[in-house]
Amino acid sequence: MPARSTADQIAFRYRSSDSLTGVTRTTAKHLAERLGVDETQVIHLALHDLAVKVLPQYEADDGPLTAAQLRQIRKRVPQGTKRSMRSSLFDMQTP
Repeated sequence: MPARSTADQIAFRYRSSDSLTGVTRTTAKHLAERLGVDETQVIHLALHDLAVKVLPQYEADDGPLTAAQLRQIRKRVPQGTKRSMRSSLFDMQTP
């Protein structure tokens, strides 16, 4: 494993009791045992899970489509056939 500088490391302190904002070392050890990894990997897995839930998983776009882009899309989509698609991306409520 390559040597790491201290700039790549942080201090990590377990909590004295499990709560919404942290866990005890005992809990981390139980998780590590259950997952078959070490405590450091448990922390990485937890942070990755949080990152997926909280951070955008796509790059921001340039905003609304231009009129030229809309024309190109309409030109490539077969016209005259009614199509619909359901998406879970948006919560569409009917009034």
